[in-house]
Parts: sequence; structure tokens; C-alpha cells
Amino acid sequence: MMKKYIKIGCLFLLLGACSPIKTNFELPVLGRAEIVTKEVNGILTEDTIPHRIANFSFINQDSAIVTNASFKDQIYVADFFFINCPSICPEMSKQMYRVYEKFLENENIGLLSHTIDPVYDTVAALANYARLLGVSSPKWQFVTGDKQQIYDLGETSYMVVANEDENAPGGFIHSGAFLLIDKERQVRGVYDGTIASQVDLLMKDIDKLLTSYEQ
Repeated sequence: MMKKYIKIGCLFLLLGACSPIKTNFELPVLGRAEIVTKEVNGILTEDTIPHRIANFSFINQDSAIVTNASFKDQIYVADFFFINCPSICPEMSKQMYRVYEKFLENENIGLLSHTIDPVYDTVAALANYARLLGVSSPKWQFVTGDKQQIYDLGETSYMVVANEDENAPGGFIHSGAFLLIDKERQVRGVYDGTIASQVDLLMKDIDKLLTSYEQ
């Protein structure tokens, strides 16, 4: 069956991917929960497994391997971009820098930017990009790696479009979304990274999420 997409400003989200699952905390858990049936003592029971970010392995601007374990016990904000992007990426970088500055001294917060143009965006190119922005890892990690893994992770885990498209500006189509990921690898919020007020909301929600772990 053909996949359908909803366009919200610069965000492209898979249809139905952001239906909230009720939790004890104010921020919803986004994504499609998986229902697993198992047999226990001859009785069939169902378990609900919430949507989580899949395992990944990439290389950052410092040639270090970055995996899910790199964000163990951290909340992080993820996005997808490419250095030669002629459209929304410069504004996204500007807005993400605001998040970087606000939480620079907070070890519980990380930022993760995935390039969707790994052929051009080599480790050296990403390192230079980070230097131009004036940021450092591991607070803000720019990662490259296998192209298909990046695209699949964007679509199936982060629930955003990230792919090649010869008709799109720069030859790639991608979401302008900033994704808020909790310590359990669950998506807790989606924000338009090109709009300052949306990023203001993201930073407020990060504070809320941090507070929830202190309770």
C-alpha cells in the first residue's frame, strides 16, 4: 500500500505516526505502538511496545562512532540536514544553535544532526561545518554514514522524510523537524525547526521532560 504523507509547514510526517499514547506525563509518546501477542502458561496475552528509535551506528565530525549508547541517560534533539542545502537548513542550524547555547552546560541534553548527503558531507566537511558554527561534540554531533541507513532511520524511527529527490532544492528532500527524544529512545515532540516560536516551545518541553526525570 502506498504510504501517505502530511505536510505541516516544512514538516513531512508519516500519516498516523504521531498519534499520542497516553502516559502519566504531560508530553505524549509519539509513534505507532506495536502489539505483541505471547503465550504465558497456556494463556494468550498482549503487550504494548511503544515506538522507539532503532539501533544506529554513524561517524561524527571528530571521526568517533556514534550509536544509541552515545545518548545513554540523555535527552536529545535530532534533525536531518545537508551542508549544501539551499533552502531551510541555514535557518535550522541557526535555531538549533539556540538550543545548543541554552543547554550547553547541561550534560543531560545532546543534539544529533544527520546528513542526508553523505557523499559530499564527509567527516572533514562536517568538522569544518561545526567549526564555522562554533560548536563542539559531544554536545552537538553531526553524523554521516550509510546513506540507506540514514534514510530508513529518518522514515521509520524519526517519522520524517529524508531522501534524494532530483526535483527538490539541492537534490534532496527532508523535513525541517526537530525531534525531541527521551532517555527511553521515544519521540516526545516534533517541532518546526525553521520557526523560532516552535523552537521556543521545544526548549520549554525539554525543561518539562528534564523535570519529569527528577520526580
